[in-house]
Amino acid sequence: MIDFVHPALIFILGALPIPFLTGPVRKAYLVLIPVLAIVAVTAIEPGSYGETQFLGQDILVAKADKLSIVFATVFTIMALIGTVYALHLSGAGQHVAAFVYVGSALGVVFAGDYLTLYLFWEGMAFASAYLVFAQGGRQAIRAAFRYLMVHVTGGVVLLGGILLHGAAAGSLLFGPVEGPLGAGAYLILAGFLLNAAVPPLNAWLTDAYPEATVTGAVFMSAFTTKTAVYVLARAFPGIELLVWLGTVMALYGVIYAVLENDCRRLLAYHIVSQVGYMVAGIGIGTELAVNGATSHAFAHILYKGLLFMGAGAVIYVTGRRKLTELGGLYKAMPLTVALYMIGAFAISAFPFFSGFVSKSMVVAAAGQDHRALVMLALTMASSGTFLHTGLKLPYYMFFGTDRGLQAREPPGNMLAAMGMAAALCIAIGVFPGPLYALLPYPVDFEPYTGVHVTESLGILMFTALGFVIFLRALDPENTISLDIDWFYRKGARAFMWFAERPLARYEKAVSDVSETTVLPFLHGSARTGMRLDLNGVDGVVNGVARSILEGGGVLRRLQTGVISHYVLAMIAGLIAAILVFAVVWR
Repeated sequence: MIDFVHPALIFILGALPIPFLTGPVRKAYLVLIPVLAIVAVTAIEPGSYGETQFLGQDILVAKADKLSIVFATVFTIMALIGTVYALHLSGAGQHVAAFVYVGSALGVVFAGDYLTLYLFWEGMAFASAYLVFAQGGRQAIRAAFRYLMVHVTGGVVLLGGILLHGAAAGSLLFGPVEGPLGAGAYLILAGFLLNAAVPPLNAWLTDAYPEATVTGAVFMSAFTTKTAVYVLARAFPGIELLVWLGTVMALYGVIYAVLENDCRRLLAYHIVSQVGYMVAGIGIGTELAVNGATSHAFAHILYKGLLFMGAGAVIYVTGRRKLTELGGLYKAMPLTVALYMIGAFAISAFPFFSGFVSKSMVVAAAGQDHRALVMLALTMASSGTFLHTGLKLPYYMFFGTDRGLQAREPPGNMLAAMGMAAALCIAIGVFPGPLYALLPYPVDFEPYTGVHVTESLGILMFTALGFVIFLRALDPENTISLDIDWFYRKGARAFMWFAERPLARYEKAVSDVSETTVLPFLHGSARTGMRLDLNGVDGVVNGVARSILEGGGVLRRLQTGVISHYVLAMIAGLIAAILVFAVVWR
């Protein structure tokens, strides 16, 4: 009996036959793989698997506990939903990339050591980058290159941290970082924070996600940032820095969403905001806070996927993605509108939707930890989320001014995937017990209290009133908002100027000096050395060799074989020795 079937291998190996399958067989196969992965995850028992050694270090390919299993559960569920959403694609490339992407994320979730984690971490970066490249076009390709460069840089930082931390700790096993953080731990933390899109390391997300393919963006919204949330929860719970970084994230994403005209870029900023709740919960570090961060990651993957699927459906049928170009689609796309609004209510934490039972755990944990400022900031961010994702975006995308666009409902598979996600958003909101049972710590939290429901509805209704009153002020404008990416874009331009101007000129000056002075001197020295070698050293060596040869010839002639000749030679030698002795003695 096999004790453990790694879900990552199901996806990665399962991606190999995809290019060779076509038609209904491919579609059935694509659905089968995530179903098998879901079954494999439900069968996993907590424990360690794949223990070995590499270069004298303990390697643990897979370690399963409640934290890893809950993330693996939602990852495989979202993989199934995303695959159904993408069934209409005729090409194999995006399906292969998506499976490798999901498999790599699952590899990180179960990684028991840093080496295994790093390999799967980089696999995520390259597989997800393909989903942006696949869109084609100048903007998408440039965004994909920036995305890849940022993540490769983050991977180098992470690798450096792993090496330093491994040398200091004497082990590469992945777990909570204990004691004061050293240089290696800080580098690891920086690598994790980059994937979590913590400002100022967030611009890659809002730059690349809107440029990805319609189906690729759905996968990307679910895995990279939430994998980062998992590793932060595993390695850095209770780090005070994360509380404030997460709080800033929650507000930062909401504020930038105000400025956005691109529907998917607006949703991408709300990924930053919602991940902020999770990061803050991990920073608080109590059992309730970590449970809240984990449950909110679970809920967020589903409702954010639903929101990206709704926006993607609009882009798919209209070819437009700017709010200033959309409007009046509710008549042609009523099912899409209804399903999108379920996701909007979930992210806005409406009662009886999934966000209500997860987001409130983080806010309650902040209150229990006596963090009034954090509670206030997170509540404000929740209001802003409803304002933009729940009201502004659907109003201008589906209602508002009718632009006369020719629209229809998207293909049936896209609606089916949206229906699956919407059903889960409602089911989790109405029956949170099954989700709470998956969480890493026992749950002692009741979301449906009179006070909590009343407060939440009050905030949401007040936000809706503000939207109606200030509707004209919220009209989208056809502008581009500048984020932190301004710095690395300008920085790249400055680097290219430096490389093409001062550095190139310096290189040319060095080359000129080398060619006019240094190289002639070296060539002359070489010629002089060659002459000395030929006429001096070689002359001496050749002279000695000739002398030895001539002496050898003389000796050879003296060897006549006649005894009388040898006797005469001995007598002559004796006389010579006597004469030398007599001279020296005197």
